[in-house]
Amino acid sequence: MSDFLIAIISTTGALFILLASIGLFRMPDFYLRVSVTTKAGSMGVGLILIASAIYFWDFGITTRALAIIFFLLITAPVSAHLLGRVAYLCKVRLWEKTISDDLEGKYDRKKLHLRGISEKESEEKSGFSQGE
Repeated sequence: MSDFLIAIISTTGALFILLASIGLFRMPDFYLRVSVTTKAGSMGVGLILIASAIYFWDFGITTRALAIIFFLLITAPVSAHLLGRVAYLCKVRLWEKTISDDLEGKYDRKKLHLRGISEKESEEKSGFSQGE
């Protein structure tokens, strides 16, 4: 029974990795490529690590596999976000059929951060001023 479960989990993980590699070539722009490879790749590697933990069924190997999955789930989204942010700052073009650029005009390229709501606008929304 465990061999069947391991085969299903590892095959599903391999399919996710295959979809990530196909998405790398099929997606039209950099931002979608980063998104596809991060999500599907992390899921595929995680499933293969779970299958290996079940197969070996050793405390040391299981804890290592779970630690790798944990760090993968923590670091992959952060690195994808940073890659997307650097690409946007370097003015990597969006796909020509992109409907809207939500960051257009909101990103301060000199200070490298998003422009927030000004203090005056936040006071107007909340109804309070700092002097009160």
